Amino acid sequence: MAQKKSIDWFLFVLAAVLALFGALMVYSASAMMAMKESGDSSQFTYFLKQLTFVGLGILGMFVVSRFDYKLLNDRWVVYAILFVTVVALLAVFAFNPINGAQRWIRVGGFSFQPSELAKVALPIFLAWFLTKNESSVGELRPTVLPVVAGFAMLAGLVLLEKDLGTTIVLCAIFSVVFFTAGARMLHISAVAAVLVVIGIGAILFAPWRVARVMAFLDPYKYSDDEAYQVVQSLYAIGSGGVFGEGFAKGQQKLFYLPYPYSDFIFSVVGEELGLVGTLAVVVAFGLLLWRGVKIVLNAQDRFGSLLAIGLITGIIAQALFNISVVISIVPAKGIPLPFISYGGSSVLISLLAIGILLSISRYSSEKQ
Repeated sequence: MAQKKSIDWFLFVLAAVLALFGALMVYSASAMMAMKESGDSSQFTYFLKQLTFVGLGILGMFVVSRFDYKLLNDRWVVYAILFVTVVALLAVFAFNPINGAQRWIRVGGFSFQPSELAKVALPIFLAWFLTKNESSVGELRPTVLPVVAGFAMLAGLVLLEKDLGTTIVLCAIFSVVFFTAGARMLHISAVAAVLVVIGIGAILFAPWRVARVMAFLDPYKYSDDEAYQVVQSLYAIGSGGVFGEGFAKGQQKLFYLPYPYSDFIFSVVGEELGLVGTLAVVVAFGLLLWRGVKIVLNAQDRFGSLLAIGLITGIIAQALFNISVVISIVPAKGIPLPFISYGGSSVLISLLAIGILLSISRYSSEKQ
């Protein structure tokens, strides 16, 4: 029988260090921007906000790790989480759009991005429903249609916010968890075909997305408009060399690279810390994946295993997507680098997701 064990300090420290490293990079990437916006020497504006959420996230990660994850395997808890997530996703439409997208709930000087919550709500729902219906995973009416409907509700609302990047991450979570749960290849193929059609439609019927695809195919041809940020990102990474320009000594963040502290912070890492720094970040996410897979394989029950798969898939898929955009191997799409990009919602939810993974590991069947 699996017994409650001590916390996986390796995973805890790894996530905490990534988040603290992200706060430092946010300071480096945002200091000049903060001074320009405030008109004085308040170069710590973005850094202090990020550090506050990192601190809350680390505390939340520890607190969540002390709870029994099986508390989430309850119908009413799952319904409550889904209800809160859906209401939050709908609430964003009550606020004015930013850069054409409606993704944030803004209160005072802070904002919250509900799509980040969906990255945790979806794995919880999938793990609970596919565990409850373990004997009928391959049957259309009792399992396939309801689980696809739940996924479509969350992903559809996120897509309506004009957040295609997060929608792709949710698709990755659904596909991996559904496949692992034992779904039939026919059903997976049918869902995948529908998702591909929707994805193509989302691009073709949105002129700005078509422009981004064209810019991706020939970025230097569109370096003055659609591909400007990507080209500046490539300049930053290329100029970093092996060892980088040195912390806080990068040049592209000085009003060349737009929003260097958010979706393109990996570019700043490349310029200032070089190949060594970028490889260290990639290795860190590789270690997260290794630890996550270990938790999946040693989970006490099916619910814990599926939940762990969904959570680690969301984090790694998002990291791969962000890095791929920054180095221009996929078309540009705004999505933060987990733990590192500026954004309280992202770092807080990512750390809480690690907290749930830590809870699952504490009740695993692995021998100490």
